[in-house]
Amino acid sequence: MSEADEPVLFHTTGRAARITLNRPRAINALTHTMVRRIAEALGAWEHDPAVETVVLTGAGERGLCAGGDIRAIHDDARDGDGSASRAFWRDEYRLNARIAHYPKPYLAVMDGIVMGGGVGVSAHGGVRVVTERSRVAMPETGIGFAPDVGGTYLLARAPGELGTHLALTGAQAGAADALLCGLADHYVPSASLGDLLDSLAELPVAQALAAVVRTPPPGVLAGQRDWIDACYAADTVEEILRRLLAHGDPAAKEAAETLMARSPTALKVTLASLRRARTLGSLERVLDQEYRVSSAALATPDLVEGIRAQVVDKDRRPRWSPRTLAEVTDADVERFFAPLGARELGLAGPVGPAAEDAR
Repeated sequence: MSEADEPVLFHTTGRAARITLNRPRAINALTHTMVRRIAEALGAWEHDPAVETVVLTGAGERGLCAGGDIRAIHDDARDGDGSASRAFWRDEYRLNARIAHYPKPYLAVMDGIVMGGGVGVSAHGGVRVVTERSRVAMPETGIGFAPDVGGTYLLARAPGELGTHLALTGAQAGAADALLCGLADHYVPSASLGDLLDSLAELPVAQALAAVVRTPPPGVLAGQRDWIDACYAADTVEEILRRLLAHGDPAAKEAAETLMARSPTALKVTLASLRRARTLGSLERVLDQEYRVSSAALATPDLVEGIRAQVVDKDRRPRWSPRTLAEVTDADVERFFAPLGARELGLAGPVGPAAEDAR
């Protein structure tokens, strides 16, 4: 396989080791192979004294990473037993945790589209750079799924109810909004990225950034805090929707219309995931919870239907089941959080010999 055909590229220049996600036609969507190779490289570089900084970028002009390979998940959930998807998520979530605790500077260039799994391999890093082209989002409710890859951990810690808004609607955050929500650390104009990457080969991260970091163009979320915090503080999706429709701000009405097109089950599960993530503490405990939720989603009709409508057939007309929020019971939601026994992810602590055997 030539380098151009490799889904992820690795090379070292000076003091910096570079990871380049290399599926530009798919906006660098992550496959299981890519996740495993990134984990292997991080393991090798961690103990290499010549590597002082790790840099993540994406090939092509469209973005860092559009997420996971959801076509593969669709096929596995529809035609298989879900084991391939669970194996992918197990390694992906472990990679997310590894990035969060990586002992060397891990700088993610979050240029262009950064969604779903792309957030997982970037926003847990120690140094996160956005540009005027950045579009950061967790759009999972639109495919009958809930935010994963530690997304509920990140969004639960955003100021006020901004994270709830982003999680339920899947709205895209530009540079200033990503900074406000704690999804990024620095704004660098895209025209300066080449200079940044070149200087990282010779300079410490802080010194390289100092030459190119600027103030981002204004965002939109800071000016929407009043209605977002008031509406999304409700305890149920039904009440959130009622408040959005009653508020009077056109942006609130637009958010309500977005929610009404999303999977009712995914909305309720996502809200529960976020609220629970606020109390779980560590990223590892939240990832363990997300693994339960993701695994449960494989057995529900909305995940397959949502991916079909948005990605496979692209008719944008998903037929959700149940169709309404009222039909989704508390018991339906609670099933997504049921313990998995020996099949738990187990990042928060030892899971025992039986779980090791199950892997």
